[in-house]
Amino acid sequence: MKAVIQRVLESSVSVDGKVVGASGKGYMILLGVMKGDEEKHADLLARKVSSLRVFEDENGKMNLSILDVAGEILAISQFTLCADCKKGNRPSFTPSEAPERANELYELFCSKLKEYGVSRVEKGIFGADMKVSLVNDGPVTIFFDTDIWSV
Repeated sequence: MKAVIQRVLESSVSVDGKVVGASGKGYMILLGVMKGDEEKHADLLARKVSSLRVFEDENGKMNLSILDVAGEILAISQFTLCADCKKGNRPSFTPSEAPERANELYELFCSKLKEYGVSRVEKGIFGADMKVSLVNDGPVTIFFDTDIWSV
């Protein structure tokens, strides 16, 4: 699994002009599910995201997690994160998981965030043409790929 985590003051996602998910201070996450990803990857990534310390403490140091600041998350499925750009100029999306399985793991990731203590997790609509708005805070943007951890 691949995830782009952006620290935000607010974020929202719209489909057909209607807001379907929104968050306040916290993270806006783009999540890509790769072929071969499993439940253990969703669990690991949710645990890592919920304990990531990129919010400022009383000394201005990035030392607090989303749990510490009672932050919110907007998680959006993003199959293009799985693009293979090795050849030519047109990306191949064959490394991304099949839609049904990808949606299962996306939903599991979101539910695991709640299990790990994130009080509010909003979502986009899987497979929809979405318009995303956010106010990036910092900016702070972190990229996670579960391939870097042995699971």
